[in-house]
Amino acid sequence: MKVGIVGMPNAGKSSLFNALTRAGVDAANYPFTTIEPNVAVVAVADERLDAVARVVRACEIVPDTIDFHDIAGLVAGAHSGEGLGNRFLANIRETDAIVHVVRAHHDESIIHPDGRVDPLADIETIETELIYADLEQAERRHDRVVRTARSGERAAIAEEAWLRELIGALQSGRPARTVPPPDDAPHALRDLGPLTAKPVLFVANVDEGSHEVPPAVAEHAAAQGAVAVAVSSRIESELAELDDEDAAAMRADLGLSETGLQRVVGGAFSLLDLIAFFTAGEDKPAQSWHLRRGRTAWHAAGEIHSDIQRGFVRAEVIGWQELVDAGGYAGGRDRGTLRLEGRDYQMRDGDVMTVKFTP
Repeated sequence: MKVGIVGMPNAGKSSLFNALTRAGVDAANYPFTTIEPNVAVVAVADERLDAVARVVRACEIVPDTIDFHDIAGLVAGAHSGEGLGNRFLANIRETDAIVHVVRAHHDESIIHPDGRVDPLADIETIETELIYADLEQAERRHDRVVRTARSGERAAIAEEAWLRELIGALQSGRPARTVPPPDDAPHALRDLGPLTAKPVLFVANVDEGSHEVPPAVAEHAAAQGAVAVAVSSRIESELAELDDEDAAAMRADLGLSETGLQRVVGGAFSLLDLIAFFTAGEDKPAQSWHLRRGRTAWHAAGEIHSDIQRGFVRAEVIGWQELVDAGGYAGGRDRGTLRLEGRDYQMRDGDVMTVKFTP
């Protein structure tokens, strides 16, 4: 999963990126410090995977990962190239979801491009630029599709009608996610790739000692069906410099029950409605994987390897807690909690799966 971190210049994007990844990218106090997107591959910790690894005596633990892309700050006029905007918008287009960092702290030593702290106004600036970029792209796509639709091609007719509706929505300031793609043109959304169709996690960069999302940001996120979390980039940056034991002690003193990474990762997974499943065996790696909720064992096999998906025969499945309680796979068989499932079995969060397949 690729997640793009976006926001106004100096909103705290690179500081958050540093805190989440300990990557040490430049976080200087002036706009456009970040030009090429910094990318960090971050392991997604899961205590359930650790428990599974112990009980089956796995040789190593291999957690799933998220790619965080730190994308430079956007400004008003980005859709027309202002502030290298076209380049930055192209970087966002390559991601699966957007983490929108919003300045909500009042540190006067950090310059704000517009000279004031107004989280909702900053959100509207970014969203307006994304909508303008989508509108220009949708209008260009419509000009091409309308010619094909005149030939009577069913998919083109459906896509042309959808694009007209989408253009109207964007012109009225509504994001692309409010206009569902047509059933008769299943690839229309993918072919267009609108920025405002991507799920969004709002991260309010709050003052030290604050743990709450500002009401205006929370209300805006709720109205869009988005998720919002509060993180102090400054605190998280300081914690990232400490070893794990000292960082845990400092978080306890500050009343923080989880890390900034856990809040952001949890929000990102909630956005995409992902569940985790595991594979593990004695003297084999214990690995975590993720897929969309509602997907089947056949889809899960494809996450592991395309050859396994093609040769899928059946899967042995057991819930992670059931596996731990049974003391391993043998105990699960004895208890009847280790089951044989077919390709249409709907995976559950925390399932441990072993796929039987023909090479």
